Amino acid sequence: MAEDLTIIKGSKTEQYETLIPQIKGLLEGEEDLIANLANVTGALKEQFNWLWIGFYLVKKGELVLGPFQGPVACTRIAKGRGVCGTSWAEARTLIVSDVEKFPGHIACSSLSKSEIVVPLFKGDEVVGVLDVDSAELNEFDETDQKYLEEIVKLVVIESLNY
Repeated sequence: MAEDLTIIKGSKTEQYETLIPQIKGLLEGEEDLIANLANVTGALKEQFNWLWIGFYLVKKGELVLGPFQGPVACTRIAKGRGVCGTSWAEARTLIVSDVEKFPGHIACSSLSKSEIVVPLFKGDEVVGVLDVDSAELNEFDETDQKYLEEIVKLVVIESLNY
């Protein structure tokens, strides 16, 4: 298991392509889901310095806050509510260029301007989401979607117990 991170400058693609093997190293041999989610958020925060990066896990019919990096966050989110709840309900990644224009956006932080939410799957079931917020408008695009979807697939969801 790697416990050091090399942060690079360069294009978004170059940053992700350098970071993903390091995340694989962080996760290798570790079966604890919470530890793995914590290291993924830490690695993403260190590389990209986004405002907020974290996971919400489905528990008893709602999204419950999991490991994160950034300011304090909403603790629970209902299915279909806000960007996270909508991503969960629709079982798809959502990219929001301007959160103020998203119907029903939950403003956990007034500093958040744009957001991407990527669902985590166990089989066909959404068992959580990765939520990333930026203080900049239009921060996220298809490149982020591609690589963040790849990163969440690295997490060992099978260890998640309900």
